[in-house]
Amino acid sequence: MTTSTTAESSASSAAAPLLDLQALVVAVRRRRRLWGALALLGLLAGAALAVLMPPSPTAVTEVLVAHEADQPNDTGTLIRTDVQLLQTTQIADKALRALRSTDKPEDFMQDYRGTGLTNNLLQITVTGDTDAQAVARARALADAFVADHVQRMQKTAQAEAQALLDQRDRMRDELAQVNKEIGNQSADSNPKASASLESLFARRAELNSRISDFDERAADARTGAPQVVAGTQIVDTPHALRQSLPKAVATDAAIGLVLGLVLGLALAAVGTVVADRPVLRRDIAANLGASVVAELPRRTGRPWQRRRTRLTRERLTATLARTTRDSAEPVSLLELGCARSTSVIALDLARAMAAEGPVTVVDGLPGPQSAGRRRRPGDPTVVGAERAATVPPQDRRIGVGSVAPGTAWTDLPYLGTRTVLVVRAGHGSAAWLHTVARQLADQRIAVIGVVLIDPDPRDRTDGTLWDGAHTAPRGLSERPARQPGGGTSHAVQAVGEGRRRPERQPVWAARGPENDQEAR
Repeated sequence: MTTSTTAESSASSAAAPLLDLQALVVAVRRRRRLWGALALLGLLAGAALAVLMPPSPTAVTEVLVAHEADQPNDTGTLIRTDVQLLQTTQIADKALRALRSTDKPEDFMQDYRGTGLTNNLLQITVTGDTDAQAVARARALADAFVADHVQRMQKTAQAEAQALLDQRDRMRDELAQVNKEIGNQSADSNPKASASLESLFARRAELNSRISDFDERAADARTGAPQVVAGTQIVDTPHALRQSLPKAVATDAAIGLVLGLVLGLALAAVGTVVADRPVLRRDIAANLGASVVAELPRRTGRPWQRRRTRLTRERLTATLARTTRDSAEPVSLLELGCARSTSVIALDLARAMAAEGPVTVVDGLPGPQSAGRRRRPGDPTVVGAERAATVPPQDRRIGVGSVAPGTAWTDLPYLGTRTVLVVRAGHGSAAWLHTVARQLADQRIAVIGVVLIDPDPRDRTDGTLWDGAHTAPRGLSERPARQPGGGTSHAVQAVGEGRRRPERQPVWAARGPENDQEAR
């Protein structure tokens, strides 16, 4: 039996996903106050930044750049080269000299940028202290770039033409040598010299052709530079950009909103994974080893939801009243993260049972949750836990306590040997829920069910343990304890009627004693 139970627990643990996306989404959605506040903070910060730090005056101009090696299928390599050349200290220094400015070229380079709009169109954006300064900087920078580009193209053309002319001069020197040999051999009447003379004539004709070709190529190289010079020019006069404060505020606010929202969602997701606080009713029931029998919102809610909330409270009160009537042992309500809601449920239960006899509520909650309330006509008697011994034996007792960290576990049986856990979703960690289930089992307190406070409205998981024990399994192998009134403890009884399925070890029982000590 033990081997099969352990095998089933191991199989269920292995089948559990490492990260439950459904629980993560629900937990992040429940922390909407966090990421909503960060999104609002980002929006306000962006708007304030746009107002307190407005953008600097900006001027823009466009330059048409002609390249000697322009190709229709160019992917933008040449214009990207021009953009990088614009971001050089040589161009910046020439622009500063034209402006007669004492700024450093390295500092000036931080105030402008170039953007390649097309393969031959370069946009230059410059900032300054005023609009006039920005326009002057843009003009000086465009002129410096055009001058540098034209100068480089001219130097390239001159270098190419000079190389061709040098080749032509070498050919002319060789032609002169060939002509000299032809003159020397023409005076010789030797038959062998006539054959050599024919080869010299052929060589002279070839040299003349190559010299003519070099002349044409040198001329083409010299005429290529004027086309580049004429094609490179400023096509858009430098002008200041109009800065719209409302537009800047809206843009910065939108950026801040998106960044804040992303940061908030990331923090909420990381916090959810690290904290490991179950939110879904399925996980809470599995960790506590008891089924969820009812759900209540934490707040009253909107006006159209109040009637449904009131009906839910009435059904819960009626269910607890039937359970309390049928029980020969005192029943308690133990809260985790919802002391106020638990005290309200206890008072409603006591009022519902007051017609059948005297009812006393034993308040063991920290602080004046129930005992400190102002009594109204018809309210039950509420006493503190220290006065529980003074309650008359004929009075029906309803205990109210807490299972929050720091609880005196040995005092809980005096509130009631059967209990209903009132748990706020997402309040306790999985380790603490395991601890609560183990401690209640050690104290032989039967868990009738779980009332979930502040559940997620979109939670569609099942909070009923269909194939698990309804109470903590430690009490299954122990004899019922004798109560002072002559009754016996029902910590091992199952709640509900009908055919029971084979019991299986709850999720928390597979953690082992070493994890139990860690949770405590």
